[in-house]
Amino acid sequence: MMDQTNQPKILIVDDEPLNLKILKQVLQDDYRLSFAKSGMDALELVNKERPGLILLDVMMPGMTGLEVCRQLKSHPDTHTIPVIFVTALSDEADESEGFAAGAVDYINKPISPALVKARVKTHLSLVHIDELKRTHLELIQRLGRAAEFKDNETGMHVIRMSHVSGRIALQMGFDASFAELLVQAAPMHDIGKIGIPDNVLLKPGKLDTEELRIMRTHPQIGAGILDNSTSALIKLAHTVALYHHEKWDGSGYPFGLKGTDIPIEARIVAVADVFDALLSKRPYKEPWPLEKTIEEIKSQSYRHFDPAVVEALMACLPDLIAINDKWREEA
Repeated sequence: MMDQTNQPKILIVDDEPLNLKILKQVLQDDYRLSFAKSGMDALELVNKERPGLILLDVMMPGMTGLEVCRQLKSHPDTHTIPVIFVTALSDEADESEGFAAGAVDYINKPISPALVKARVKTHLSLVHIDELKRTHLELIQRLGRAAEFKDNETGMHVIRMSHVSGRIALQMGFDASFAELLVQAAPMHDIGKIGIPDNVLLKPGKLDTEELRIMRTHPQIGAGILDNSTSALIKLAHTVALYHHEKWDGSGYPFGLKGTDIPIEARIVAVADVFDALLSKRPYKEPWPLEKTIEEIKSQSYRHFDPAVVEALMACLPDLIAINDKWREEA
């Protein structure tokens, strides 16, 4: 038997000892196994030792597998654990009820060992992929927050403005996948500030000509950090970082692009960034009232901002206010 120290843990739940024994023989060489003979025992074990996957009988005395699954899916700490029903029930209505309860798959009894191994491997792989995605997104958000902290901000700004960006994208007719990708990419918009010297970045007064030149290199620095990636997310973040200081009338930097020559993702983030910054408290200013913020955003339409993006912001303003309320600054 191979070393199982780093192998995923599987919980097998069945009130029939013979069924537990069969599944143990099929899986014991590849996984760490734990066993429960009732729904209540299963829930207790899940709370003590979080499994990576659960093989769950449906028809058990007392608490059925369906009820166990519903309870697991209703709790935030356990709802992501994949549940595969292993059952003699094969009616389509039974399967529909199981999937409605939150199961990811069905395996019929009597089991096929090869099928059990394949299904278990597949669903554990999907869990691993989801974990990698969550970790990837968290790292990006934390790196984005690192740039904000260096700029003497709280870090919550990047969370708010990223969600504002995604909501504006939806309002403009972009699909949900693009909007979600923009939510994930937007926190990286100012990552280039990591490369700006503190005496420039944190200067309390007005920047002189040379200091301003240095400050305006942060889009290229950010683009350099994010360059040459094959990831769609990082590619989008690269575009946002490089172009989010361009202005609709061509007066922005680093390239002085004008109008629709500026990538749309950067035009959206530019509005979202300023919208949240105006509403937020900073060491150098108090938060602006919503009415004054809206007035300023509108005044910059056709100048700093794409008028279509400004129009979309106004159209979904209640949702943007809700975003601001949800991720308020910590006291």
